[in-house]
Amino acid sequence: MTGRSTLLAVGAALLGAALFAVLGVPAGALVGSTIAATTVAALKLDPGVPSLLRDLGFTTIGVTLGAGISPSFLSDLGRFPVSLAALTMTILLVMIVSSWLLRSFFKADRPTSILASSPGALSYALSLSTDGRGGAIDVKAVMVLQSLRLLLITIVLPPVIAIVDGATGHEPIASIEPHTLDLPISFALIAVSALVGSVATKLRVPAAYLLAGVTVSGIGHGMGLLEGRPAAALTFIGFSLAGAVIGSRFAKVTLGEIRTLGLAGLVATGVAVGLSGFVSLGIAEALDLPFGQVWVSFAPGGVEGMSAMALSLGYDPAYVATHHVFRLILIIAVLPLVLRRPSGAGS
Repeated sequence: MTGRSTLLAVGAALLGAALFAVLGVPAGALVGSTIAATTVAALKLDPGVPSLLRDLGFTTIGVTLGAGISPSFLSDLGRFPVSLAALTMTILLVMIVSSWLLRSFFKADRPTSILASSPGALSYALSLSTDGRGGAIDVKAVMVLQSLRLLLITIVLPPVIAIVDGATGHEPIASIEPHTLDLPISFALIAVSALVGSVATKLRVPAAYLLAGVTVSGIGHGMGLLEGRPAAALTFIGFSLAGAVIGSRFAKVTLGEIRTLGLAGLVATGVAVGLSGFVSLGIAEALDLPFGQVWVSFAPGGVEGMSAMALSLGYDPAYVATHHVFRLILIIAVLPLVLRRPSGAGS
């Protein structure tokens, strides 16, 4: 990866993030950076984010998420079992319906349809598709469909949720100005989390840097040793880097491939978002939670992107992070078993 690629991706992401933040767009830093980086990729300027910056960005988001864990966090977990059970049902429903649609109307084979419709596990789905599990798999189709889902959700969901929650009268947590840590403490916290993330990566922990940030920051805040999010400038950079990573994934995709798979991606994403929204509405009513908070937690985006979105929209980061990490662990456990099932055993 060249310095020019990095400059294009990160520079465009920061400019897009700043513009959308100034315009007051919900989750502006994340949405603006994603749109800007995707535009650069569509122009075939070959943007790219090196692993160091990618990992630092996701570590910063994780640290910011962990700041939402308070000393009373464990006592708040009593509500989660019902919500996590509903999330499990939603994941299975999305995978069954979406993979059936991809097979029935878009001629995808069974393993490709399963990996392409697994909600919120792009990197894991790609790793399974490239190691040959489940037989012959269209790796490019999996990448395009998963990336389109993540891109569409990142861009469309924040303004939709802001409108819905505004109509229902829910005020986001972020309406109260959060405490922030001093810059030196913020840097130190991110550095320690990144070190833990590098160790977790060697142990093959999924979303290692984000989870390390959540864990280290969560322990500090949960024990009452820390109070507040990292400095605002650092969280802005973290959101921007996440958007740059999402948008840059389209640098290697041709327009012909997007045209061929675009409709399939729109249909699969629409079904996944619609089903998750329908279940979220019921859970929000049952548990007296903001609908937008539950929808962000159930929506089939990547754990990093959706966590960043939740923070930007001002939702309870502990609730959102718990659900997305749970979903990731569930998919990691289930996908190999589903792919191993013989193709003739149902469709």
